[in-house]
This record gives sequence, C-alpha cells and structure tokens, in this order.
Amino acid sequence: MENTNLLMDAHSQMESERILLRPVSIEDAEDMYEHTSDEETTRYIYDRHVDLNQTKKLIENYFLKEPIGKYAIVLKETNKMMGTIEFRVHEWNKSGELGYILSRFYWGNGYMNEAANLILELAFHVLGLERVFSESDVKNEASSRMMKRLGMQYEGTLRRNHMVRGVLTDSVHYSILKEEYVK
Repeated sequence: MENTNLLMDAHSQMESERILLRPVSIEDAEDMYEHTSDEETTRYIYDRHVDLNQTKKLIENYFLKEPIGKYAIVLKETNKMMGTIEFRVHEWNKSGELGYILSRFYWGNGYMNEAANLILELAFHVLGLERVFSESDVKNEASSRMMKRLGMQYEGTLRRNHMVRGVLTDSVHYSILKEEYVK
C-alpha cells in the first residue's frame, strides 16, 4: 500500500453533487456548535456542548491536531458546515473505520449517504482497502439504517462497549467488503 497518510492528505477535499468534504477549521466553530449543542443530534454520541468555547476547544484539540481523515461536511449551495465524517485507516488489516455526525436539521436529505460514499470510494479505489466498518449505539436506529443503505452488513453487537454520557451502552457493528462495494 502506498503511504496512506500521503494519499489521505492528497484527498483532504472531495466533493459530490451537493456536498464538499474538507478539513475542519476554526471558522467552522459556530456551525459546528449548532449541532454539538443540540441534544437530539448528540444523544447517542456525547454530552451536548454548553458553550461555543467548548466547540472551539474540540476543533483545536481534535480536528486541527490530527486533521488527516477528519472532514467537515459542507452543503455547497450555502457553504454551511452540517456535520463531520471521519475515516481512520488500519493498515495492518487493510480496513478503515467510518464515523459521522450530522446536524438533525439536515437529516433525511441523503447528505450523509453522499459523504459516506465519497469515503467508500476513497477507501476502496484510492487506498486499496479490503473492508470498511462502522458502529453506532444500538438505540440509534437511524445510524443503523444509514449503514445498511451503504451496503454494509450487520456483524454483531458488542455489549457495554461505549461510555455515552456516563452510561455503558451496547453498539452495533456493520461492515462492507471491497467486492461487495464494487458490485
């Protein structure tokens, strides 16, 4: 495999018909705060942010510190940052892990499907990976439906696998193999 970080860096911006994936910047703080502070959007992931500074710290300490594979999802029509999508490559087994969050104000429009398909295209056609997997809280049915729409297969449920808001929760795992994606 060619140097994954160099390839990922070369693909730090990708676009589809309606959306742009690009690195998160500090200028995204207000747009990001809109969904990180929203109880409904963050319910299955983390405690909602209580002030803009908390979001700025997240951008600084997480997105800017190691930007490779972390993308802002931007609606091209309005230049609005609607959420983020992340892709972590595991070179040792030619796989990648997909994670995402989208503001509830943009749910149901296919934006996340578009963003995730850009990542799958990168994973299988550029990086030459064999498998992409994702997981979500067992109660987050919308996320499970999203993974199924991407062609992912259910692999199993890990019990008390994640700490969400001080409570251990079960998480469902899905994956898609290169040959399943190419079909």
